[in-house]
Amino acid sequence: MNFRLLFLLILNWGSVSCQAPQRDPAPTNETSPYIFRKPTADGTGKFYIGREIAQVMGASGAEWLERPERQNEENTALAIINMKLKPDAVVADIGAGTGYYSFRIASRVPRGKVYAVELQQELIDYLNKKKKETAAKNVEVVKGDTLQISLPDNSLDLAIMVDVYHELAWPGEILQSISKCLKPEGRILLIEYRGEDHAVPIKLLHKTTVAQLSREMKINGFVLEQKGDFLPIQHFLVFRKESKNSAVHSGQ
Repeated sequence: MNFRLLFLLILNWGSVSCQAPQRDPAPTNETSPYIFRKPTADGTGKFYIGREIAQVMGASGAEWLERPERQNEENTALAIINMKLKPDAVVADIGAGTGYYSFRIASRVPRGKVYAVELQQELIDYLNKKKKETAAKNVEVVKGDTLQISLPDNSLDLAIMVDVYHELAWPGEILQSISKCLKPEGRILLIEYRGEDHAVPIKLLHKTTVAQLSREMKINGFVLEQKGDFLPIQHFLVFRKESKNSAVHSGQ
């Protein structure tokens, strides 16, 4: 596992491939979960439930996303296997980037569909080019925005975010948008670098802990269903919508 290369590439995100933080017109007030402070070297200065939102990796990181070592470093194939996708599943890859996951998932849902949702136009162009080259007819490239994923309501079996959630400008709004798009039995999968593990050579704001993620998801109506510990350096966390009965039982 080439941790040194991984560390150097992540180290350069802030100086080379990060975009300026976006201040979208989402409502904030004295009861808002968002707080603005002086940013750290790798952060936006915007905090959500006590966590500083990291700067966004820009399109110049495309080569890193497609690096040949990625399978060995992250075991992406094992991650996809453990999604346990049915052939007709509808999946949204939120923050798809270069489509590294999108196009691999597409081959596993031949009767289903993959929405590759991306913000940055350069990456959207990359995705469309890759779709044409691979003739992946069941991949649909979608331009989302920082507040919603722009997909049909009640359409998704699974929404995944791979090393994306910690960079969302408005995580609460995106989670609510995803919630509307999920089918009743739909799930959210977060794959994030393990913040509890100091040996994982990723900068602090680009790692997250299970406790923090569970807290943020809980506030938005999701509970942890599966905690997978089988990936080398990442969490594999599956969340489902919290049922009304369990919410009442817990006193919420």
